[in-house]
Amino acid sequence: MTDHRPPTIDPAAAARWAQRPQTASAWLHEEVARRMEQRLDWIVRQPQRWLHWEPVRGGLQAQALLARRYTGAQALVSAALAQEKSLALRVAARPWWHPARWREALGPAPAAAPAELLWANMSLHMAADPQALIQHWHEALAVDGFLMFSCFGPDTLRELRTLYQSLGWPAPAHEFTDMHDWGDMLVAAGFAEPVMDMERIELTFETPQRLLQELRELGRNLHPARPAGLRGRAWRDQLHAALRQLADPVHEGRLKLTFEIIYGHAFRPQRRLAVAAETTLSLDEMRATLRRQRP
Repeated sequence: MTDHRPPTIDPAAAARWAQRPQTASAWLHEEVARRMEQRLDWIVRQPQRWLHWEPVRGGLQAQALLARRYTGAQALVSAALAQEKSLALRVAARPWWHPARWREALGPAPAAAPAELLWANMSLHMAADPQALIQHWHEALAVDGFLMFSCFGPDTLRELRTLYQSLGWPAPAHEFTDMHDWGDMLVAAGFAEPVMDMERIELTFETPQRLLQELRELGRNLHPARPAGLRGRAWRDQLHAALRQLADPVHEGRLKLTFEIIYGHAFRPQRRLAVAAETTLSLDEMRATLRRQRP
């Protein structure tokens, strides 16, 4: 990997976005979460404990989808901001009459217990250090647990990028990483059997104002070469006029934007022992190794 490969992200801008409280999930993120949940049909493992990563940013409605799929499993929540975690926990709370609520009251699992499924929807493309984030996910998973994630791919906003380039403007968004590179990062972090796929979703908007509102809900431009200061009303009017060039006759003149969605999943395997001329194992490691080798 080189330092010039996407994502081209300004770490300071990414940190500011991460500290900006969100009170609702973006519509597109909810839609992607719904589609990703359907991919769980292909996975036969039934986790007893699953971790929802940044649910407010990734899609709160997925909480109910996963709770219905994994009835009785313990749902954990991870959020960097206290107000977002509080909101997610209220959504995740079971009604008082739910049998699982009684079991949790009698003997809750330790908060630090690793999850058997980590669900991370639409967060990876906003990370200034995605490799570190993937490594953190690996550490939060139990052995044989699996990761499900999604993010934007390189074709996202291709119409808008072309428009900005034709006008000589800086890029409207940072670059997004290709799914093959995500697969390499997963392996480098210790994951096994990464499976990646993608699809393109086209959204259309009646007005430039509605289009820009949608983009603001999805995130921010974290490109290091983005404009340093605020722009005035004249530039805003120029932008609105330029965005009308995105009118698509196939969609009755509505303004069209393409979003490439990458889906991925991978497993955390048993740690392989490093073999050297002389290898030292603790008694616990020796017992665990023998148990794994026993038929």
